[in-house]
Amino acid sequence: MQTLTEALARIFSLSALRYFLVAGIPFMMFYWIFPARLKRQKIQRKEASRKDFFREIGHSMQTTLVFSVISVILLFTPVRQFTQLYQHMNDYPLWYIGVSLVLSLVVHDTYFYWMHRLLHHPKLFRATHLLHHKSSNPSPWTSYSFHLLEAIVEGGVLVVIVCIMPMHPLTLLLFTITGFMINVYGHLGYEIMPRWFRHSWLFELSNTSVHHNLHHSRFKGNYGLYFRIWDRVMGTEHPDYVKEYDRIQAQRFAQQPVVSEGKSPAVTTPAMADA
Repeated sequence: MQTLTEALARIFSLSALRYFLVAGIPFMMFYWIFPARLKRQKIQRKEASRKDFFREIGHSMQTTLVFSVISVILLFTPVRQFTQLYQHMNDYPLWYIGVSLVLSLVVHDTYFYWMHRLLHHPKLFRATHLLHHKSSNPSPWTSYSFHLLEAIVEGGVLVVIVCIMPMHPLTLLLFTITGFMINVYGHLGYEIMPRWFRHSWLFELSNTSVHHNLHHSRFKGNYGLYFRIWDRVMGTEHPDYVKEYDRIQAQRFAQQPVVSEGKSPAVTTPAMADA
């Protein structure tokens, strides 16, 4: 029991440190140090409150604890024997680390899309996912701001991944870091993609900060996490996405003025939200 407690304390501490570094550094740059310089990149003109930030951080620590408990169960209890986690790096070719990382992101995106749509069912939304949508104008702190039950379901992807494919613990670590970095970008509240991205194949494949920001402001559509694929296949991509992305990029590159305060796109409040 002491070993499990120590493992939980170590994983939680490192995960919390990762949260405050990966979310905190962009937050400081975009919201404290350079907000005036970067205002053309801001997706919504309104500002979130300090109360929002503290609420998000508190729930994110709860989520971090849930994810840490799941990790300890998978790595340090007899449950591990029912997974495909392997111990020695040379059990599989070295290149498999990269391949399994990419595959894990694809699996996670599929898992997240369908889980996310389910949580938008009226009977589940208000009981769980509404808490995340209290952040109608998300910031990096929003990334892990989940209801306890949603955090458990979100963390379930770790169980799925290690049960369906061979994974080294290093790959599992890289998966959590990479996924969280993309998650922070999605909740950044600013668009940072370069001009050329719009006319590349990557734009057709990948989500952007604008893509997920629309989900937070309109509450419907854009359910994917990393990719646009499921939203486009299932017809759930918000019809205003490309137009909104082009508006922000035109604003960034001085093709149109910054929208004045109070003129940002309509935001749906939690009280107006439905599935």
